[in-house]
Amino acid sequence: MAEILIVDDDSQLRQSFEKLLKQEGHLVRVASSGEAGVAAVNESVPDLVIMDMRMSGITGLEAFRQMRETAPRMSVIIMTAYGTTETAIEATKMGAYDYILKPFDIPEMLALIHQALETSRRSKEHTATREQVSSSTNQLLGSSRAMQKVYKSIGRVAATDALVLIRGESGTGKELVAQAIYKHSLRQEKPLLIINCVAIPDTLLESELFGYEKGAFTGANRSRAGRIEQAAGGTVFLDEIGDMPLNIQAKILRLLQEKQLERLGGGSSIPVDVRILAATNRDLEKAVADGEFREDLYYRLNVVTIRLPKLCERNDDVFELANHFLDRLSAEMEMHNPGLSEDGKEFLVTHEWPGNVRELSNAIQKALIFNRGAPITRDELTQVVGLSSDRHAPSDVSDDAFKAEIRQVLTKHAGENGFEMLMDYAGRLVVGEALEITGGNRTRAAKLLGMSRPTLSARIDKYGLRTHIKVN
Repeated sequence: MAEILIVDDDSQLRQSFEKLLKQEGHLVRVASSGEAGVAAVNESVPDLVIMDMRMSGITGLEAFRQMRETAPRMSVIIMTAYGTTETAIEATKMGAYDYILKPFDIPEMLALIHQALETSRRSKEHTATREQVSSSTNQLLGSSRAMQKVYKSIGRVAATDALVLIRGESGTGKELVAQAIYKHSLRQEKPLLIINCVAIPDTLLESELFGYEKGAFTGANRSRAGRIEQAAGGTVFLDEIGDMPLNIQAKILRLLQEKQLERLGGGSSIPVDVRILAATNRDLEKAVADGEFREDLYYRLNVVTIRLPKLCERNDDVFELANHFLDRLSAEMEMHNPGLSEDGKEFLVTHEWPGNVRELSNAIQKALIFNRGAPITRDELTQVVGLSSDRHAPSDVSDDAFKAEIRQVLTKHAGENGFEMLMDYAGRLVVGEALEITGGNRTRAAKLLGMSRPTLSARIDKYGLRTHIKVN
């Protein structure tokens, strides 16, 4: 027989729980508020507390904090009708055994209670916590079961110093997971360094990550600490680690195993205290089999893994995400938020979203730009999604034109800086299209491209587009 404390301001729920758990053979106490629950724990520590998140008076989280001062090893199950990102992460990080969404399935709840009671004497996670992070535009969203699992994983791993590998398709939010882990970690006051391993050329990646000594190569007139060394005491997020060159994988493995690095051209090891988070959208198992990824590094990384679901696997979240993007993007672009028509909503849940959350965000942004004030319809969404997907069609006419331009540049300018010339060609097309879509409005075009207005102006000057746009 176990002693269980029920803390909830809903008298009907308290009575139902009390009757149910007594039938299961448990000793049950009840409290009608967070304050009463704290007092009950101070009087006698139960084996398990089952507590609501939102109550009159202090919240369930605040009551939980106070209870843990008296009974840090006590098992607690949180009940909530509001499965938000921060609630999930905070409750789990603080040491809650689990949390469950209302309304819940009775057999599922009884099984959870049984599991919690079995581990009521087990050490909980670190109790240190920070104030709940305020909402921002760069946050994970979604209340689906798939995302609740992600939030729980973040909460359990955040307050440790463990290496975490975040896996998922492009556009699922891997960087947001890394940021959430960092925000809730013990290193939150130290730097977070985000490094995209495919954005830095292979020839520069080693020196960027690990630094170099004076004379290591032509032009190395002084020693320089690399990014990892500069982040000492903080967190380094290695995005797209699956595409990292093999020679640098070996140095990353040494960093993970020995907490040391060696600068390019250096002969001595430098101790480094950083936490490593990594992410990839690659099939690492296949990459190992193909000899493109080190097997020893794979096993070193594949200890604590958080897998992000595809958007089509969390359809329950589509409306929440779409409404969030509508609110945020309409405010950023200083436009009216028209909302969604019924057939527009139907399209959102039936589309497969191969680009995941990023594709949804882009589709909402484009639909807002073309919208004339009425609720966004299925036809509007179909058009903007079609425009997006057409760019990737292998038989697309613009693709053929671009390939022809590539051949022409490489033929006429062999041995010259052909790559940069082609990047400028692509950049000119992209910036020009953004200006065309926004009617030459630089502010809106910059937001559409995800860059600052000064950066856009510099690109306009570089590509000679000034005469083709309106000045504003």
